Amino acid sequence: MAQVRNKQVLLKNYVTGFPKESDMEIVEGSITLKVPEGSSDVVLLKNLYLSCDPYMRILMYKDTPLSLGFQYSPGSPLTAFGVSKVVESGDPKYKKDDLVWGVTKWEEYSLVPSAKILFKIDHTDVPLSYYTGILGMPGMTAYGGFFELGCPKKGEKVFVSAASGAVDILKNKLGFDEAFNYKEESNLDAALKRYFPEGIDIYFENVGGKTLDAVLLNMRSHGRIPVCGMISQYNLSQPEGVTNLANLIYKEIKMQGFIVSQFYPLYPKFLEFILPHIREGKIAYVEDIVEGLEGGPAALVSLFSGQNLGKKIVAIAPE
Repeated sequence: MAQVRNKQVLLKNYVTGFPKESDMEIVEGSITLKVPEGSSDVVLLKNLYLSCDPYMRILMYKDTPLSLGFQYSPGSPLTAFGVSKVVESGDPKYKKDDLVWGVTKWEEYSLVPSAKILFKIDHTDVPLSYYTGILGMPGMTAYGGFFELGCPKKGEKVFVSAASGAVDILKNKLGFDEAFNYKEESNLDAALKRYFPEGIDIYFENVGGKTLDAVLLNMRSHGRIPVCGMISQYNLSQPEGVTNLANLIYKEIKMQGFIVSQFYPLYPKFLEFILPHIREGKIAYVEDIVEGLEGGPAALVSLFSGQNLGKKIVAIAPE
């Protein structure tokens, strides 16, 4: 069978400090659109959408502390979550033209172990790109962290850091009561007291560092802090210390880190919950889509400078 072009985004070198577009390179290789003979656990995918996520920066360290079942190495394509179409499968669970989401590579076509495919996409009345975000790994992260660990109760006060959008979008379109840019606040403690005069019950942690320190001063007794990420620390050679941890004791706060994979068994329940809200227009979801694999490096880097308005996605092939 003839080979076809397979454009890829490779990691050039392990990264220190803030990632740059030049830490990655775009190359044009080739691939045979055929599953190797006798491969019963391999699937050939045509990648449609790729997800840009902050955890990808951690995988650019030589000795990454994050265990996701894959890591980056110089000269190899980046690995991340994406939406793909099955070209050919050695695994009988998948057939040609199935739509799936899961772990794939930053390239046009990927040959992946079938175990890396997390779920078939059965609901196509919503945009396929949503399965990189609200209906995929990020959505499951929010759902599992908030409901399973945050255990919200009616009337409680919730603070989400790094909500990834312009302040006016967050307030006027996405339905938040208030929103502010934490990078523009000279005194985070004062800002939180202004927005949460009675304190915070649930803090969904995405930032770490000074933000976490200020939040700890403003948590209410028996508050909960699901720890999803700490994006402010990913590019530092020496992470910032947190000085207010004693509040965990004084206020009997529960603070718990998590990896999203522990919530994957809840995916059917999650879809039952979220799909009606999307179909009925009760959830406003904002995407920031970059066209073409060539734009991938800049799209990924933009996450760390706050340039994205919504979920950053790279669209690399027509559906």
